[in-house]
Amino acid sequence: MACLSGLRRSVLLAGLLLATLGLAAAAEAPAPRSGGTDPLTGVRSRLLRDWVGRRALGREVEILVMAGHADSQGTAGAGTSGAAVDLAGARPMQPGIRDELYWNLEVARRVVDLGRQRGLNIRFYDPLVRTIHSGDDPRTNWSVGKAHAAAGGYALEIHFDAYGPDGVGSGVIPALHRPHSSLDESLAQAFGGYPRQFRGGLGGPRRGITLLEIGKLEAPLEPALRNPASREQALAAISARVVNALELGVGGVAEPTAAAANPASVHSPVGLAAGDQ
Repeated sequence: MACLSGLRRSVLLAGLLLATLGLAAAAEAPAPRSGGTDPLTGVRSRLLRDWVGRRALGREVEILVMAGHADSQGTAGAGTSGAAVDLAGARPMQPGIRDELYWNLEVARRVVDLGRQRGLNIRFYDPLVRTIHSGDDPRTNWSVGKAHAAAGGYALEIHFDAYGPDGVGSGVIPALHRPHSSLDESLAQAFGGYPRQFRGGLGGPRRGITLLEIGKLEAPLEPALRNPASREQALAAISARVVNALELGVGGVAEPTAAAANPASVHSPVGLAAGDQ
């Protein structure tokens, strides 16, 4: 039994090592073409990207990063729960919020932290109130993002797509009513792209906010995020890919992705605001 136990432990350790190496390779591998599959984020959008971002932006532009669905919990627009919760009966990552919001917050905060380390003019906005019924409330992502874009900044909202046939895959849904920018283009090169008028024009893009779908909340992405052994490296790889794209979009040079393999955890205050318990 001791030999079998030792063998089983060796197999598990070897599997964990291979998974870790796989995540590192996924972070550094060239982004797949439209409709391809990424080893970490899964399938990319197969929809026709009918736009190119040609409006040049420099490092002086302020990038505002927001977590999608941060203000719409408990409504029809709360975001996806993910395949693990809906199909496999897993417990939500945090009671009271959809798993998509949990991961949106995790990625958005990491992107801002890493972006600041790289010298980007970047900040994070969180309304803190998790249920705001009016999209025109001044505290919502829509309102804050719209004002930021109107003032000349770049507003970016992080999302994870629905699992199964309801989802499309990773990609950029660009802001409308203004020329598409070099930031839109660099993110699309890294994650893929959606048509300009996806679903007739979503609320965020109509207000000048670019949406970034990281990937469908299903395998291979969701297990990599949910597994405590791979979670930090998966989040680091995703965040570094976003920041590299942002750097390139403002005329910079992206740093090696592996350099951000072990960031500090940002699991602190992903919580519900007072009164939303």
